Amino acid sequence: MSDPEIPSLLYRYARAVDTKDWELYRSVFTDDAHIDYSSAGFATGSVDEVVAQLSAGFGTIPWSMHYITNIEVLAATEDRATVRAMFYNPMQLPGMAETSSCGGYYHHELIHTPDGWRSRRLVEENVWFVGKPGS
Repeated sequence: MSDPEIPSLLYRYARAVDTKDWELYRSVFTDDAHIDYSSAGFATGSVDEVVAQLSAGFGTIPWSMHYITNIEVLAATEDRATVRAMFYNPMQLPGMAETSSCGGYYHHELIHTPDGWRSRRLVEENVWFVGKPGS
């Protein structure tokens, strides 16, 4: 299955985080979505819970730039898809002169809604982090 809406959804996710546009971020997910950033030591929970944590935490980050690549649709039907994508995220953390960066995989469980594809579940698998505070 090759649906151009799926990469567009993942790119919209990256743009939302990097521009700190939390309404755009919400548009990536279903209302009942579960988001898990625990591998990076960050938020886990509903969209509302995660947006509250991200808006506070990312508000202190001067800039970040997520790159999403190697998007694989692992399984798909007309209304559901399991997707894995690689990410690379350089960022400037507060109080640090050096640029930090991390990378890994995003694992999405998508459903097709009347408004297009939306993520019902996102698990970030953080594989590496360079310049992490406290490391």
